[in-house]
Amino acid sequence: MNRRSFLLGVSGAAIVAVTGGWIASRQSGVETGFVTPAAAQDAGVEPLPDIIQGDENAPVTLIEYASYTCPHCANWHKTIYPTLKSEYIDTGKVKFIHREVYFDKFGLWAGMIAQCGGDMKYYAVGGMIYDEQKSWIGDGQQATIAENLRKLGRKAGFSDEQLETCLNDQERAKRMVATFQKNASADEVDSTPTLVIDGKKYSNMPWDELKAVLDEQLAG
Repeated sequence: MNRRSFLLGVSGAAIVAVTGGWIASRQSGVETGFVTPAAAQDAGVEPLPDIIQGDENAPVTLIEYASYTCPHCANWHKTIYPTLKSEYIDTGKVKFIHREVYFDKFGLWAGMIAQCGGDMKYYAVGGMIYDEQKSWIGDGQQATIAENLRKLGRKAGFSDEQLETCLNDQERAKRMVATFQKNASADEVDSTPTLVIDGKKYSNMPWDELKAVLDEQLAG
């Protein structure tokens, strides 16, 4: 499957149900040690701010909607993102924003690892998660994925204490889902990866096409 699609307009409580209680409880028979937040209503849950990479005042803004469990997103980060970063983000031409999409609880878990080190580490840790996607998903079993994500977190430099704190942060998990719902709904995103460049939505595209769009925006 090249692109993954999802439904918007559902409540936070519905997403909790779809993802199996966000993160499975200890009553499930599989010990994960991850947070099991209650099904909160959308009202009163404050979305998180974007984590920006590059110059905040860059002339072009590129937002990527992607899921850590989406194979095509992982491929985008391996093949497109490095050139985008070196030629446009690092040179001050593009402000880049990665927005997480949650198809399943495993994508949410991965996001909690990515955000564990704060803004400064976010893109580096997120890059590791994409690079090692096949390895940490493994056999697709919940316990395997939970342990593999912990291993990846340790590799990123987090202590066991830091990881458990992040993975059991119920309030942040709620805010992460609220952020996903709000942003994806506003931008009418229904699949990944999706790019929003200066407010215009694009499907995934080869590098030469993306470069042409960016250069046109910069020239304008």
